[in-house]
Amino acid sequence: MNATKHLRFWLIGGALFIAALWLLRDMLLPFVAGIAIAYFLDPLAERLVKPLRSRTAATLVTLALMALIVIGLVLAIAPMIADQAQNLAVKLPQYFARLYQRFQPILEPLRERLGITPGTGPNIEGAAGMASDALKLVSTFIINLLGRGFAVLNILALIFLTPVIAFYLLRDWPRFIEVCDSLLPRNQAPAIRQIALDANHAVAGYVRGQAIVCLSLAVYYSGALVIIGLDFGLIIGLVIGLIAFIPFIGSWTGGILAIGMALAQFPPDWMSVGMVVLTFALGQFLEGNVLTPKLVGDRVGLHAVWLMFALLAGGALFGFVGLLLSVPVAAVLGVVVRFFVARYRESPYYRGEQDTLPPA
Repeated sequence: MNATKHLRFWLIGGALFIAALWLLRDMLLPFVAGIAIAYFLDPLAERLVKPLRSRTAATLVTLALMALIVIGLVLAIAPMIADQAQNLAVKLPQYFARLYQRFQPILEPLRERLGITPGTGPNIEGAAGMASDALKLVSTFIINLLGRGFAVLNILALIFLTPVIAFYLLRDWPRFIEVCDSLLPRNQAPAIRQIALDANHAVAGYVRGQAIVCLSLAVYYSGALVIIGLDFGLIIGLVIGLIAFIPFIGSWTGGILAIGMALAQFPPDWMSVGMVVLTFALGQFLEGNVLTPKLVGDRVGLHAVWLMFALLAGGALFGFVGLLLSVPVAAVLGVVVRFFVARYRESPYYRGEQDTLPPA
């Protein structure tokens, strides 16, 4: 079989695989979650196999420890989050109205310069009504998102099937790796194993490091904003931590949310507003100069613009599942591209040797 037939075989196979993923994207979430859990817990399970003398026992203990940690965290913070979320739903229109009133003196001269005829100007009730309309719009968007990627059946599958899928994958993970290795083309197996090793190092290092960064930021922002006295500081801090994995957009979105809430709540106490701004600035400094360089570094080897493109493309094509997988997939593709670029630079095509060039 010549090189052209080899290439055609793998291109067709890859296209069929991507088409299958796209067709089945609405049911993939529990399987993706199960694979992710098994992938990240496999090192712990491997350490427990020897003392427990059973892969099944090691798997059960590993999953039990993870479940206890998750349940403990949920029980610790869920009541506070539920209480703040309920209060936020009630008070958010009032905060929108306050912000509008405080920024109206700045907006009126701008409106006059632009030649926009001023109306009667919305009062507090009108601003609250606009806020309610905005909340309805956001709610409609969330409902549509849930209907597209998180149908009730998918949520139930995520809750009940993910632990089962994770158990079987984690228990059989070494066997799964052996089967995949046995299916590799024999003449290309060493190169593919090296690519897989590099990709595993990049993905594991980035995701584990980024998870620690997000957790650290969530704890920092939540604690600092609660101490300052910002309303809903716990929820805002957790949101900042959760979306910090999106380069630039996540942290700045959280900062705008925190500062906007401070402007709605604290004035004329501008000292508290300044403390919120200082908290955000210090968090940005810690993230950009301490946490991310130390814990994540340049493991993925991709520019931040490409990471943002991967996040948007993954979300657009595969919904929430694509959003979760976009950075790992981008990391793997980056490893593959660097491998082939290195091969290209070692080849006669790059050096321009005469015997490889087509006749003039």
